[in-house]
Amino acid sequence: MADDAIIPLHAIKGRGAANRLPHRFERDARNAFDDGWGTLEESAEQGLPPLATEVRFEDVKSVLSENDSPDIPFDRSLNPYRGCEHGCIYCFARPTHSYLNLSPGLDFETKLIAKRNVAEVLRAELGRRNYRPSQIAIGTATDCYQPIERELRLTRSVIEVLKEARHPFGLVTKSSTVERDLDLIAPMAADRLAAVYVTVTTLDGELARKLEPRAAAPHRRLRTIRTLVDAGVPVGVSVAPQIPFVTEDMEQVLEAAWEAGARCAFYTVIRLPWEVAPLFRQWLDLHYPQRAGRIMARIREMRGGKDYDADFATRMKGSGLWAELIRQRFEKACARIGFNRERIAMDLSAFRPPGAGGQGSLF
Repeated sequence: MADDAIIPLHAIKGRGAANRLPHRFERDARNAFDDGWGTLEESAEQGLPPLATEVRFEDVKSVLSENDSPDIPFDRSLNPYRGCEHGCIYCFARPTHSYLNLSPGLDFETKLIAKRNVAEVLRAELGRRNYRPSQIAIGTATDCYQPIERELRLTRSVIEVLKEARHPFGLVTKSSTVERDLDLIAPMAADRLAAVYVTVTTLDGELARKLEPRAAAPHRRLRTIRTLVDAGVPVGVSVAPQIPFVTEDMEQVLEAAWEAGARCAFYTVIRLPWEVAPLFRQWLDLHYPQRAGRIMARIREMRGGKDYDADFATRMKGSGLWAELIRQRFEKACARIGFNRERIAMDLSAFRPPGAGGQGSLF
């Protein structure tokens, strides 16, 4: 299959992107070509075999990423995986696969990188003499509980290190697999060391299957919120990203999340950096061809006429009339329902370097 050959709509099985879009560093790109014998049409009718997930392993030298971005409420993050099998078409992390010489399209959701030594490296970083604790955000780029976590358990190994060190963390996920680790998360939450944020983009199951093909169904995410809350874990809901004329049930999502037990909420508007923009436009042409132009016009209206603007002041919420309407809807819904009246506070004073304590700490 040529790199830019588009998978027809009826042949996409559980994947978000419709091709292996060449990344921005590639010098050459291959194009699908009609040789006059109808081979392109024949291929489209026959469809393609299911695209298997491939996991590659890497040993990393560091796992904590620090940032000083004024629009991000945390200064350090950790991601056990590169790429994400959930296949969310809007994922702003897709362009990071370009640095691996892989496509931000199908490769991002089928060729995954697992940082197999993540726990060991984290332990070493937390044990440095000059380390000072600050809440670690887990899964901010790619979902830390994507399907391969069920077998690889890298996220669990990270939480085990954090539990030993009594180090606070928050994680964001679309997956119900987080329930598996309640034996670690719930005791830490009781000591104000853990919080979970569950992304619920829409309550429309059909839309969610198109937007986030391998993530948990919306009703399952709400059940996860309820399960976490029942176990004593503080839970927030992310109603992100907001996409004009696509995700239109923000208020209903907030109401359902509140009923499930979430008590804080946040949102962002869709971000289309680098290769995400052509991938998303292609997704619109496949799934919503009649309103694709209208949707992109509203997105560009929020980005100063461009597909995306990376300015810190506006990249998360956008600017202009449409962005202001989304902001007002969110704030009014939160005020009416009761969200964000209290912050989830973390205890930084309990931290102890992993391995400290006992006789070993005297030498």
